[in-house]
Amino acid sequence: MKMFKSVLTKVILKPSTLNPSRFTPMREMHSRNKKAMEFIAKGWSALKEVDRVKDYAEIKDQRLIPLLVAAKENFELALEADNTNTHARYWLARLHLKYHVPGQCQAVGAALLVEAADMGDPDAQYELGCYLRIQNKYVQSDQQAFHYIEKAVDQLHPGALYLLGCVYLTGDCVKQDMASALWCFHRASEKGHAGAAITYGSLLLRGAQIPASLAKSTLKKGSTIKRARHEGPVLDPIEAAKEKFEIAAKAGCNLGFIWLERLEKAQQLLAQE
Repeated sequence: MKMFKSVLTKVILKPSTLNPSRFTPMREMHSRNKKAMEFIAKGWSALKEVDRVKDYAEIKDQRLIPLLVAAKENFELALEADNTNTHARYWLARLHLKYHVPGQCQAVGAALLVEAADMGDPDAQYELGCYLRIQNKYVQSDQQAFHYIEKAVDQLHPGALYLLGCVYLTGDCVKQDMASALWCFHRASEKGHAGAAITYGSLLLRGAQIPASLAKSTLKKGSTIKRARHEGPVLDPIEAAKEKFEIAAKAGCNLGFIWLERLEKAQQLLAQE
């Protein structure tokens, strides 16, 4: 027993175990990441202001230049502070690809976007998938696009979920699969994607059958149900569609309000009969 206590004491009091320098790299990494996020926040704020006014200005309006330069400098400083930061790469890529910023370079933007996507950033994966699908004319571009979109879907990116749902719905590049399409639209709508919510709701109203697994998970969350004679509780497609249109309406989508108004009128007509 004395021998055991002696060994245990040596292990606990071992200098290398208690040496604060062991944690220095972790502190430095956290510090670099924190500094990078501060720069990203400043750059994003400047870019948000550009987005707010760009629809009311010329593409190369000189009044936007200071904001664009500030955004570019902050994203570059974020990368200098933490070269592993995927968000800084993604936003700097967007700046090069979509904005008329001084020093703009499409090749640099594309390279940064690919790097961010390969490093696991879901926004970059989705963006790259869209670029490959629409703008790239190479033979393998569809397969590459699908590869990156699927990676973003694995991280439940709402835009990627919606796009993959459309792919399954139309059977473009893959075998048509309504169940998979509905699953994608449902998960995207849960994250507030208005387009997915509208699509899911309208498919239900057109008679699309909700997959059993999806219906069960929806019922567990307390959605409106109805009872069939022998089937027990089942999902009411009209009420389920209404919930989706409410999600779209909350996101500010006019179609959400239009569909809710149509459902309300239809229910009123049924009540009168």
